[in-house]
Amino acid sequence: MTPTDIFSYAGTAASVVAALVLVKAAWQTQTSRVWREEAEAQRSRADRLQADMDEVKERLAQLEAKNQRLIDLLSTVDPERLTALRD
Repeated sequence: MTPTDIFSYAGTAASVVAALVLVKAAWQTQTSRVWREEAEAQRSRADRLQADMDEVKERLAQLEAKNQRLIDLLSTVDPERLTALRD
């Protein structure tokens, strides 16, 4: 085997190694982009869920206030009936 053949094979091997390195780098870049997009999607979902939870809490507070107002009205109209309903 002549030195020219050795250099020819070495050049081919170096090209193959370089191609593998590029493929690996592209795969890792793609993977990090997918994870980043997934993290952003989860963050958006968490923000929507937090907004929904805040809305539910606000509605619950309104219902509790209305319920208390109704109890106050009922107790002024017929206190005995209120006592009977609570038992």
